[in-house]
Amino acid sequence: MVKPALLVLAAGMGSRYGSLKQMDGVGPNREAIIDYSVYDAIRAGFGKVVFVIRHSFADEFREVFSADRFGGRIAVEYVFQELDSLPEGLTVPEGRVKPWGTNHAVMMASGVIREPFAVINADDFYGAEAYRTIGDYLSQLSDSRNRYCMVAYDLDRTLSDNGTVSRGVCGVDAEGNLVSMVERTQIERMPDGRIVFHDGGADEPLAENTPVSMNLFGFTPDYFAYSQEYFPVWFEANRSNPKAEFYIPTVVNRLIGDGTASLRVLRSAAQWHGVTYKEDKPALMAAIERMIAEGRYPRDLWK
Repeated sequence: MVKPALLVLAAGMGSRYGSLKQMDGVGPNREAIIDYSVYDAIRAGFGKVVFVIRHSFADEFREVFSADRFGGRIAVEYVFQELDSLPEGLTVPEGRVKPWGTNHAVMMASGVIREPFAVINADDFYGAEAYRTIGDYLSQLSDSRNRYCMVAYDLDRTLSDNGTVSRGVCGVDAEGNLVSMVERTQIERMPDGRIVFHDGGADEPLAENTPVSMNLFGFTPDYFAYSQEYFPVWFEANRSNPKAEFYIPTVVNRLIGDGTASLRVLRSAAQWHGVTYKEDKPALMAAIERMIAEGRYPRDLWK
C-alpha cells in the first residue's frame, strides 16, 4: 500500500479572477474549497499535497496554504507554472499570453512526485466519496505503469442552476475503461427537464447518468515522461494558435488511442459543487452547511 499524492492545479486562479479565489471563504470559518479538498484527501489516505501556483502570488498563497494550516497532517510542496516554463529549445511565441493548459501544469510536478497521484482543480468541490474512491485505487498501484484512472460523475450531479456548463463526456467499455472523452459545451437542463448540449447548432440530449469528467484524474509517475515527450510535438503543431492549450484529455486520449495506457473510469455518486458563476457560491455554502449538520465535516476543519 502506498500513500498517493494530491496535485492541486491553482496556477490560473490569480489571473482568472483578479484575486486569489482559492482563498475565497465558502465554509463557516472562511475555509476555502481547497481546505475541504485537502481535508478529504487526508481522510482518504493521501500523504502529500503539491500545489501548482505562479510566482506572482506565491508568497500570499504559501502564507495561507502551509503545512501548519493543515496541522502537520500532510506534507506540502509547491511548484510553479509560468508561460516560459518550457522544455529546452522552445520559446514563447510572440503574442502568446494565455497559459499552456492543465497538462502543462501537471508537468511542473515531475520533480517532486514519485508516487501515484491524483490531479484536481483548485476551485472544484469533489466530495469525500470521490477522494476515497480514487485514493483506494491509487494506493494499490505501487510500481505499476500505464494504468491510470479518473472519477466520473453523473452529468446531472454537475450542472449549474445559473447557466450552461462544459463537460468532458466519457465513453466507457464493458470493462469500465475509458475509450473516448469528448468536450461538450453549453450543457444545461431545459424547462421540460431534459439535459441538452447546444454546441454545433443543435440541441442534442444527454442522459442524466452520462459519465462526465470533472478533471479528477489519477496517474502513476510514468505519465510525466509521456507528457514531456508529447508536449514539443503538440507545441509545434499549435505554435501559431495563441489560445491553444495542452489539456489533460489531449494526452489521455492520445495514450489510450495508441494503446500505450488504459484508464479505469471510477464512478462516483458524489455531488460535485463548483463556482462556475458567482451566483453558484451561495448554493455551495448552503451545501457545506448541510454536510456539517449531517456530521460529514466538522464546523472548524483544522481545530
